[in-house]
Amino acid sequence: MPAEFPPASPLARQAGWLRDYGFRLRLEEHGRIAAIGDGIAWVHGLPSAALDEVLRFENGGSGLVFHLGAERLGVIVLDPGGGDRGLTAGTAAALTGRTLDIGAGDACLGRVLDPLGKPLDGGLPPRTTARQPLEAPSPPILARDFVDQPLITGCKLVDTLIPIGKGQRQLIIGDNGTGKSALALDAVIAQRGRGVLCVYVLISQKRSAVVATLDTLRRTGALAHTCVVVAEATAMAGLKYLAPFAGCAIAEAWMTAGRDVLIVYDDLSTHARAYREISLLLRRPPGREAYPGDIFYLHARLLERSTRLSPAHGGGSMTALPLVETEQGELSAYIPTNLISITDGQIYLDARLFAAGLLPAVDVTRSVSRIGGKAQYPAIKAEAGRMKLDYLQFQELEIFTRFGSRLEASVEARIRRGRLLRELLKQERLSPLTPEQHLGWLIAYNDGCFDDLPLEQAADALSRLLHRLGDSPLTLSSPREDWQQAVQARCRDTGHEPAA
Repeated sequence: MPAEFPPASPLARQAGWLRDYGFRLRLEEHGRIAAIGDGIAWVHGLPSAALDEVLRFENGGSGLVFHLGAERLGVIVLDPGGGDRGLTAGTAAALTGRTLDIGAGDACLGRVLDPLGKPLDGGLPPRTTARQPLEAPSPPILARDFVDQPLITGCKLVDTLIPIGKGQRQLIIGDNGTGKSALALDAVIAQRGRGVLCVYVLISQKRSAVVATLDTLRRTGALAHTCVVVAEATAMAGLKYLAPFAGCAIAEAWMTAGRDVLIVYDDLSTHARAYREISLLLRRPPGREAYPGDIFYLHARLLERSTRLSPAHGGGSMTALPLVETEQGELSAYIPTNLISITDGQIYLDARLFAAGLLPAVDVTRSVSRIGGKAQYPAIKAEAGRMKLDYLQFQELEIFTRFGSRLEASVEARIRRGRLLRELLKQERLSPLTPEQHLGWLIAYNDGCFDDLPLEQAADALSRLLHRLGDSPLTLSSPREDWQQAVQARCRDTGHEPAA
C-alpha cells in the first residue's frame, strides 16, 4: 500500500514548490574576502561574477562588483552589515545574480532617501510599486523629441536671458560660495504648482548643509513635490558614487510615465572626486589630475539620460541642472570642461559680481543656453531680446566710464539705463516670478516706465509693480497693447508716472 503524504499547507500549495520540486544538481559559487579597507573589499573566488553585480556577504552586508581581476574581484562595500567591524578578511561572499535598483514612484515624494533607497527621514521605507535600475542606457535618438517647452525657474536673469527648456541639461558653474546651490534650490521651489516633479541629489555635503536644504524645502512647501537623495560627506565613497545614479533612476521612472521632472546634481565635482578615490583604491591607472580615463564617460552616461521623450514614448521630460565648482574662476579645468562639452549650456556665476552684491551673480557674457529662445514663450522672447541688447551694450560702454572722460549725452543715457536695468535684475532668494510677472516687468522696462526713477528707488518700484501684476487677468497670449495699458496703469498706482 503506498504511503500517504500529509496534505500540503495552503502556503505550500500557493507557492507550488512541491509540484515543481525535483532532484537535480545545483552548483553554487562561494568566495571569501581576502582584504578590506576604505570601503573596498577584495574577494577571492566567484569566477562567474559580472560587473555591477550585487554580492551578498554572510553577515547580511552587500557589495557591488566594480573591478574584475585575474585572481580576485574589487568590490565596493554598500552595506557593511552588522557595523563597521562586521566585514573582515575571511567573510564569505555569494553571488545574487542581480544589479542595483531602487524603488521609484510617487511614494518617494516628500521623502529623504540614501542611494540604496533607505529612508533617512525617520519614516518607513516608501511603499513603491516599481523598481528602477540605477544603470540604464539613455533613450535612443528616435525616442527623443525637440526641446521647445520652457521650464520656468522664477529667476529674472535666467528666464529672460538664459532660458531653459524641459529636457535640457544646463550646467551651473562657479566658485565656491557664489550661490550655485541657491539658484538651483530656487528653481526647485519655482516648480510648485506647475506639474513638474523634482529630485534633489546632495553629494558629499556636510550635514549642516543638508539640514538647511531640507528646512528650506519644507518652509516653502516644495518638499511635497520633491524627492531628496543624500550621500553625506561622512558616507562611504561608494554611496557618493551611486547617489546621482539613484536620483536619475527615480526621475527616469517619472519621465517614462509621461511626466516632467527636474533633477539637480549638487554637485558633480564632489562626485568626480569620489569616483577618483574609488578608482585609485582599485589600483586603476590614473590620468590627468589623477582622475581615471573614463571620467568623461561617467558623467556623459549620467547626463545623456536627461531628455524630452517623443509623444509615442510617453512625452515625458527630465531636465538636469548639474552643478560644478571652479577654483578662482578657472573654466578650463578638467572636470568643468568635460561637463561644459556634455551639457546644452552653462550658467556662470562670478565671484566678483557676488562680492559687489549683484545677486544672483550670473555673468551674462559667459553664460549661454544652446536651446535659447526655442524654449521660451514668444511674448517673453520678443521683449527679452530688446532688453538683452541694452544690457550687453551697457556692459561694453561702462568700461569707458573708468577713464573719467566726458561722454556724449546719448552714451550717458545708455549707461544710466543699463545701470537701471542692473538694479531691476537683482533678485532676492525664495522669490520666484511667474511668466506673467516676467512679461510685465519687461514691458515696463522696454517702455521706459522706470527711466525717471533714481536708481535707489528702482527695486522698490519694481516690487510694487510685480505685486500689483499678481491679480492681473491678462495671459501671455493677450495682445501687447493690453499689457502695455495694464502695466502703465499699475505704474501710476505705485506712485510714479511713466516716462513719456
